[in-house]
Amino acid sequence: MADIAELPRDDEFDRGVETHDDDNLLTPGFVRSVLDSLENGEREETYALVQQLHNADIADLFEIVPNDQRAVLAVAIGDLVSAEVLAEVNDYVRDDIIDALPAARVAGLAGQLETDDAVAIIEEMDDADQQAVLAELEPEDRAAIESALSFPEESAGRIMQRDLVAVPEHITVGQLIDYLREGGDLSTEFWEIFVVDPQHRPIGTCHLSWILRTPRDIPLSDVMKREQTLIPVGMDQEEVAQRFQKYALISAAVIDDAGRLIGVITADDIVHIISDEAGEDILLLSGAGEGDINEPLRETYSARVRWLVANLGTAMVASGIIWAFGAAIETMVALAILMPIVASIGGNAGTQTMAVAVRALAMNQLTRSNTARIVWREVRVALMNGATIAVLIGIGTWLAFGNPMLGGVIACAMLFNVLISGLAGVMVPIILDRLDQDPAVASSVFVTMITDSMGFLIFLGLAVASGLVG
Repeated sequence: MADIAELPRDDEFDRGVETHDDDNLLTPGFVRSVLDSLENGEREETYALVQQLHNADIADLFEIVPNDQRAVLAVAIGDLVSAEVLAEVNDYVRDDIIDALPAARVAGLAGQLETDDAVAIIEEMDDADQQAVLAELEPEDRAAIESALSFPEESAGRIMQRDLVAVPEHITVGQLIDYLREGGDLSTEFWEIFVVDPQHRPIGTCHLSWILRTPRDIPLSDVMKREQTLIPVGMDQEEVAQRFQKYALISAAVIDDAGRLIGVITADDIVHIISDEAGEDILLLSGAGEGDINEPLRETYSARVRWLVANLGTAMVASGIIWAFGAAIETMVALAILMPIVASIGGNAGTQTMAVAVRALAMNQLTRSNTARIVWREVRVALMNGATIAVLIGIGTWLAFGNPMLGGVIACAMLFNVLISGLAGVMVPIILDRLDQDPAVASSVFVTMITDSMGFLIFLGLAVASGLVG
């Protein structure tokens, strides 16, 4: 087999297929060409096809090809599996790639990444693979990654970078500039200088733009900004993201329990966290687990089926109410026709309110200070929505069945059910949050049970109470 250096250049292959479509996605034809070359054992052709892609596109390619072809592709393209590619790919896809690479190669790639990206790669491995990769790392890199792995998952300690620039406050701007120019082992990318005291506690920050526009003889203490947002190392990453959003941060210092500067979190890390957390809440509301199309089939089944079983139990509560009014339904078939409408509208109303409440809790917009006001707001919205739908369904039912009493019953049932649904949609997430439970996980199960069962109970109960049926 030829060495990578001996492989033909891009222009030595006439592939005759476009790599990207109008939406900047890899074309089916290009993906098919790569798969064909893999199946035919044409390593040189595979390498040349993939070589023309950006790292982000190579990551997309790994996610597109079938699971059993990922390891083959990783071996075929060799050094094109860069640290940037590993940082971009999905967790499950990354596992398939890493399994195909020797520990020394994975360690080499991890050593090229920022600490937070390296941790994201290594933390998903099993213990044996972790130890094998860590053993191949440089001592300094290994110590940094092991330290980061000691912090709780999804905490600031896991996502922070160790590479930063920290200086004492007694130097001048000119001395700082000389230090930055001469420091060969400094971080290559940074936007902010951290100023620390003798105990290495952060006491201020300095933007590079300020330094470049300030005369050399000015003391750094006269230029730096003393007010700053400090991130405790154990803070949950979702709360970190909220602080970045609230204070419009580009970077922030991470401190340990003693207040010493140990790392930095930058805005590019926060973008991924915000996206992941938002997607996670949506998937939890639907009971779809991680919702990853690359997730193993058994794990997907396990995540989804338990919520379907829970929904089966709540649906039986609603069915029990219908069974209790079975005789009334038999005397008026119209009740059976209209029941799904009551439950459906109530369910949609509850889902709308629940989505708003869960998002508000996640964004710290709904707090103990404004809970009563938000609940009252949603009650008023539910009353207005319920009244509107009640008038429409009442008139429609009257005209369709020629029975004004039936129209009045379903109108009243709709009004009360939408009101209860709105109240449940906001109160269930709040109660779960107060109990230190994730409101996105179980809210939909409880809200669905309340809206369905109460919808049927109110509608059928009013039909009997009004004398509409015997």
